Amino acid sequence: MSISVKNLTKVFGQQKAIDNISFEVKKGEILGFLGPNGAGKSTTMKIATCYLPPTEGTVEVCGLDVIEESVEVRKHIGYLPEHNPLYLEMYVREYLHFIGKIYGLSGKKLKSRVDDIISLCGLTKEQNKKIEALSKGYRQRVGLAQALIHDPEVLILDEPTTGLDPNQIVEIRNLIKNISQDKTVIFSTHIMQEVQALCDKVVVINNGKIVANDEINQLKNTTRKVAVITVEFGSEVDENGLKEIEGVLEVEKIQQNKYSITASIEKDVRPAIFNYAASKNITLLGLQQEEVTIENVFQELTKGGKVE
Repeated sequence: MSISVKNLTKVFGQQKAIDNISFEVKKGEILGFLGPNGAGKSTTMKIATCYLPPTEGTVEVCGLDVIEESVEVRKHIGYLPEHNPLYLEMYVREYLHFIGKIYGLSGKKLKSRVDDIISLCGLTKEQNKKIEALSKGYRQRVGLAQALIHDPEVLILDEPTTGLDPNQIVEIRNLIKNISQDKTVIFSTHIMQEVQALCDKVVVINNGKIVANDEINQLKNTTRKVAVITVEFGSEVDENGLKEIEGVLEVEKIQQNKYSITASIEKDVRPAIFNYAASKNITLLGLQQEEVTIENVFQELTKGGKVE
């Protein structure tokens, strides 16, 4: 396993920020780490990157314990915190050289690696600018570049697209996808489209406890309790007749001749709705079952949490 978290607890004073959580991330996986504000995401990431000690439990990165072997762990991790700490007075290339030297790179190897990472992160045109002159989107690219400069096996990204505009979000999302092909990635986000576009697995944490840990498609299936179907008829129908269809739980008229039907997921009621319309000689203009999204799942799992 690239990352193994076992029975991890972190207490600040009288508050349990993390309460006995466990999960694993395999080599090459992209894990979406989700939860409301204050759920414990950043605290978990700070422990995994050796910035905070755990109160109880263990975290291993590439088989190395974050407490016993913290110096070695740092060599295997690239970390972009939520508040991207950059030396704004430095030039982009100068800054990446500085970070590379911290990781022990030097000479031709350092120059080659800086050249490669500038190209990879789309910073070629900005490399001779001061960081303070860059847009937030480009500053995030510099943050990703510093996290990658030593070619780590594991990337941990805490809210990497916070505060970016839609175009910048897409750019950073594509960048993460490109650089993660041979790495293990954990990233936290509130943007559900990113999770669906990038992640193999999802861990959802709420009030310091893990409430879901599964592949995205499996998570959708296991949390789905009802099906919601929108049906439009060519003329008025008897709502009571729709309610009598086996599996239908609720019928709500949303427009003239248009209804929202809530049904049990145990039985697909769509054929029965079609047959009902045919038996009454009523034209069926449309029938669409609402897709379960990761956003629906997140809201269901974190009810009562501190949602942003």
